[in-house]
Amino acid sequence: MTDSELPSHQAEVEDPRTGFSWFLSGASLVFSVPALILMTAHVGFAGFASENGVSLFQATFMVAAIWALPANIVLIGAISGGYSLLGAAIAVALSSIRLMPMVAAFVPEMRGSRTRKLTLLFLSHFIAVTAWVIGMERLQHVPRNMRTSYFAGLGMTLTITNTLVVAIVYFLSADFPPIVFAALFFLTPMYFLASLWGSARDHSIHVAMISGLLLFPLIHLFAPAYDLLLTGLAGGAVTMGYVRWLPKKSEGR
Repeated sequence: MTDSELPSHQAEVEDPRTGFSWFLSGASLVFSVPALILMTAHVGFAGFASENGVSLFQATFMVAAIWALPANIVLIGAISGGYSLLGAAIAVALSSIRLMPMVAAFVPEMRGSRTRKLTLLFLSHFIAVTAWVIGMERLQHVPRNMRTSYFAGLGMTLTITNTLVVAIVYFLSADFPPIVFAALFFLTPMYFLASLWGSARDHSIHVAMISGLLLFPLIHLFAPAYDLLLTGLAGGAVTMGYVRWLPKKSEGR
């Protein structure tokens, strides 16, 4: 669908607020519960990076450049495990490929009739789970021609704030007991699960989540080195089977 073919209910309308005003509205979401939970997780990441010998510059650069907490953890694991540069790159790429369908679903929500591709390409860097969940929930209430400004405020502020959190906590990491870092790490996946479940638009997403949660312990038992990859493939296969089976079930009624 081209920009000129946007449905009438998505047609752009004149908005009295400026782009900078919408940018600040997006930036203000750094004080929301999801954003605060993400910050606590980055507190844990700062301690994890310090304990594994990653320098302050390296830790903050990873947050700003990769901007996906699981991928950062995978990278530190690869470094501490003595992986080659190619091996570490493949591990990070595999952990981040999950974001590709999120970007594919989110970019059309931001695009307006005059939105430049370069702008969308730049903003796609800031699409991670927290920004995606918040954005999918709130962009529908933002005028289409202001959505890039709104998401720029949200995504850029989240990235900059968490980079600063890592920098500050890195200096204080010696004063935190390891159990605190572990607990803070645990908050983020729990929030992600709850948010993705609540924001799911059809039951196939629920099937994918449940199948992944059930299959992971079994796969980890037999193939711990490839558990995440194999769980993704197996869970995806189960979900595809469900998606194909559902229409046939409806036709049989």
